[in-house]
Amino acid sequence: MNVTEAINISLSSIKANKLRSFLTLLGLIIGVMTLILVMTIVQGANRYVEEKIADLGTNVFQISKTPLVVTDFQEFIKAQKNKDLALEDAEAIRNQCTDCVSVGVQVQTTSTVKFGNESGEDTSIRGVTANMAEISTINIEDGRYISSFEEKNASPVCVVGRDVVDHLFPHLGPIDKVIRIANQEYRTIGIAERIGNVLGQSQDNFVLIPISTFFKDFGSRRSVTIHVKTSNSSQLEPAQAQARTVLRSRRHITYNRPDTFYIATAQTFLSVWSSISSAFFMVFIMISSIASIVGGIVIMNIMLVSVTERTKEIGIRRAVGARRNDILWQFLVEALVQCMVGGLIGIFLGFILALAVRQFTPFPASVQIWVAATGFVLSTLIGIFFGIYPARKASGLDPIEALRRE
Repeated sequence: MNVTEAINISLSSIKANKLRSFLTLLGLIIGVMTLILVMTIVQGANRYVEEKIADLGTNVFQISKTPLVVTDFQEFIKAQKNKDLALEDAEAIRNQCTDCVSVGVQVQTTSTVKFGNESGEDTSIRGVTANMAEISTINIEDGRYISSFEEKNASPVCVVGRDVVDHLFPHLGPIDKVIRIANQEYRTIGIAERIGNVLGQSQDNFVLIPISTFFKDFGSRRSVTIHVKTSNSSQLEPAQAQARTVLRSRRHITYNRPDTFYIATAQTFLSVWSSISSAFFMVFIMISSIASIVGGIVIMNIMLVSVTERTKEIGIRRAVGARRNDILWQFLVEALVQCMVGGLIGIFLGFILALAVRQFTPFPASVQIWVAATGFVLSTLIGIFFGIYPARKASGLDPIEALRRE
């Protein structure tokens, strides 16, 4: 039995019975399409999040009163009872941590920002120290950052994000304009570069003001977040150990008790995202696997029907010299070709849907060749696995009995 001949017979069968072939392959198509769609979205999201989190800096870590990433709600509620972090804690770390190059502080709330008749809702108001300019990844597009002099004198100045500019100054330049936040006036001295969205959530709706001004206008009884920068990523762990020692000493925490603060790095966020995306990936892989298995079972059943319909053909082939292996390969190749055709259709539809998702939704999708290869290999394995039984049944038919069959 020539493999090329078997492929031609299989393709001819698909062409001759288009509707039946489509319904036969539908389960496999849906399974492969789902697999391709999920893999492209998850891979795109992973790359997207890695790029965004990499912007936090590989040599920067943050210390906060509560977890910066909430994975356990009970732990978050318990952390509310922790002692607030204060400017004095940041100063102690700055003085005692030899591996800490720069120590900045940030505190935030939300409020409405107004300019004339325009307003922006739920804007993040962040009080920052002047040296956050060298620690954070916020770059200034126009104007300048907050200075040490303005921090020291609690000057009413601010740096605004691109969303605030778009909402309040659609037709004006914001530099030197006075905006109102919680009935206080602030002069705009800088505009931050656009950061963009993270999974549909804008990162540009913020206003930066000197931390001293923040405490004066919004109250000082708030826990701050301490940002620490090291000289390079290799100094990150030693610096964290030193900062932890300083804070535990200041809080009189004994060696057998846990920290009453939380330290987070870019890797912390990546680990949490990895666990979330892995769970999401596994759920949809199970769904697509079920669809693929159902599709494989349908193909096996249709192949069994085909064996019954072509029993006399099998008898004639055996009578003119075809061996059992020839019949086995003929039906196995036919099942394999059908699954490969279904797989290719599923891959094509999966990529089309992935591109549509990337175009019309906030979810990123990364179209990669290895994803297509995975879908093709899956459909091939399904063809082999579910094609073996019908092929063995066909090859095991007695030629004499097969010739007698009407």
